[in-house]
Amino acid sequence: MDEIHKNILQRNRSNLVKDLDPSKLYDGLLEKGIFTQDMIDEIQSAGTRRNQARQLVQDLETRGSRAFPLFLQCLQETGQESLAELLQNGAPAATPTQVVRPVIQPLPITSPVDGNKPGKDVEKPEIPSSSPPGGGKPRPGPGRGYKMDASPCGYCLIINNMEFEPHSMLKNRKGSNIDCEKLERRFKTLNFVVEVRTNLRQKQIKHELLTLSKKDHSQYDCCVVIMLSHGTEVNHNRFPGAVYGVDGQYVPVQHITNYLNGQHCPSLQGKPKLFFIQACGGDERDMGFEVSPDEVEPSSGGMDDQTDAIPMSSSSDSLSMSDEPDARPTLPTPSDILVSYSTFPGYVSWRETQSGSWYVQTLDCILEENAATVDLVTMLMMVNNEVSQNSAKGLYKQMPGSFNFLRKLLYFRTQT
Repeated sequence: MDEIHKNILQRNRSNLVKDLDPSKLYDGLLEKGIFTQDMIDEIQSAGTRRNQARQLVQDLETRGSRAFPLFLQCLQETGQESLAELLQNGAPAATPTQVVRPVIQPLPITSPVDGNKPGKDVEKPEIPSSSPPGGGKPRPGPGRGYKMDASPCGYCLIINNMEFEPHSMLKNRKGSNIDCEKLERRFKTLNFVVEVRTNLRQKQIKHELLTLSKKDHSQYDCCVVIMLSHGTEVNHNRFPGAVYGVDGQYVPVQHITNYLNGQHCPSLQGKPKLFFIQACGGDERDMGFEVSPDEVEPSSGGMDDQTDAIPMSSSSDSLSMSDEPDARPTLPTPSDILVSYSTFPGYVSWRETQSGSWYVQTLDCILEENAATVDLVTMLMMVNNEVSQNSAKGLYKQMPGSFNFLRKLLYFRTQT
């Protein structure tokens, strides 16, 4: 879309979200080729009329140069002439043209005890009432950590794509069943209700996520989604990457997280939503860089290593980089979400056919040894360090990482 048309949409976003009726537009948008059926399904899954309108306008900005005039035509054909006239004249919305946003300062990384000394390893104070089961270091005091004592703690959905349809041109993922079994057992130990779905197409992945979002999570404290599949790199505005269905069609990680955010799943508002993605973020292979011998521990990895890489795709349904000025005074939409990736965006992720992926093997071991005493973010940093020591075929490296929007420390409750 031309920049001038994007600017008109952005200036009038408040009026569009307030007055637009998306349900009247879907047939025309599909008929005129502005959106695909999958994109319309995604917009409809956004929930309320306002949320659908907001999503529609964001996605419209990602379409081609003909999208804007055809959108105006759809508005006129569906009796929404006032909005069409507003956009056609290029007039600013009735709200102020300059949106003053607050300056958000990042929180300092501090120890749970001493907020003035970042990174210092300080012994936590004794808090007998919040000590974890089975001993270990005490949990943080009230308000400093998420409530994680519901029994069960919450749902854990594992989607394990191993066998891909021939027309997808994607190889089968040998060893993924080992990853799945490890994580199913691990999260049952962490007191989650685990549901495993195998070899799903794109629409089936979306259906499972939508079903999970419609469950009543009010009696639970957390929700976990684990994706084991091939992946690729796509355009994004918060969470990079996409995960493939066995039919060769992908779902962006951005959309996977949207199903459970504060807007679309009210019963999970204020509760941690955790996403673990074992898939490639692209097709680049990291050969690392030289360091002194005392900085590197012995590495593992053999000739049987495979990747979950698919070359970068251009996401036709990626979200716009711009935000809307009609946000309400609530928690930010991505708050309480953590996405842990098996590899840095753009790079391949390695998997051994006999023992599973580096990332899942390491994650499972770290959780087994530390979940009773160490918070999740610290454990993921330990996973990063362990995986970074490996070498595939004696040459290639891998670096996991996380996009962390959690607001508090998270300690799992292990079963005794």
